[in-house]
Amino acid sequence: MQQPLTIRRLGVTEFETTSLAMQHFTTERTGDTPDELWLTEHPSVYTLGLNRKQVRLPLRDDIPVINADRGGKITYHGPGQIIIYVLLDLTRRKLNIRSLVSLLENTVIELLAGYDVSATSQKDAPGVYVQLKGTQIAKIASLGLRIKNNCCYHGLSLNVEMDLTPFEAIDPCGYAGLKVTQTKDLGITANTQTLGELLVQKLTAKLEQLHESLDS
Repeated sequence: MQQPLTIRRLGVTEFETTSLAMQHFTTERTGDTPDELWLTEHPSVYTLGLNRKQVRLPLRDDIPVINADRGGKITYHGPGQIIIYVLLDLTRRKLNIRSLVSLLENTVIELLAGYDVSATSQKDAPGVYVQLKGTQIAKIASLGLRIKNNCCYHGLSLNVEMDLTPFEAIDPCGYAGLKVTQTKDLGITANTQTLGELLVQKLTAKLEQLHESLDS
């Protein structure tokens, strides 16, 4: 029987507080706990994932750096960026880490396609990328996940209308020279609230379709 999916619209939250809440939720959940999606936005913060070896720390000291228990290296979160945390029972949904990453990437790709923006994923570099003028590739959405007892948390971020300069102080996701962009700079005028709701709707629909295909 399909479990309900709980959507939580948290507004602006501190990264560290939200991260601890996700850890607690995942530790305490049972086989009957409904899956949840948390829509939020964080004040300026650099987060350092578990793959911390040879990570170049920020070339500025006005933004805090916080260790995170997700996969990946270093990224930046700030105002004007949509974040959706996915707290899912992967066993229940018959997902593995690769299929979950693809599902999240494809949700963002479909969202952008609705605004006539072509985007792609890359096999060895999770996230969503767009082509700028010429051949330059820029990252517009990042992914970072943690799996415990085959349940996941953390999720994805989509750059919408933010100050992108903090990305210049790091190697985004560990890639030196990686260009970062946002929907505003691609001609999409929809704000974070509109795009956040659309992203939640599309992700919810994909998860429900997945459940229906498993039940049939």
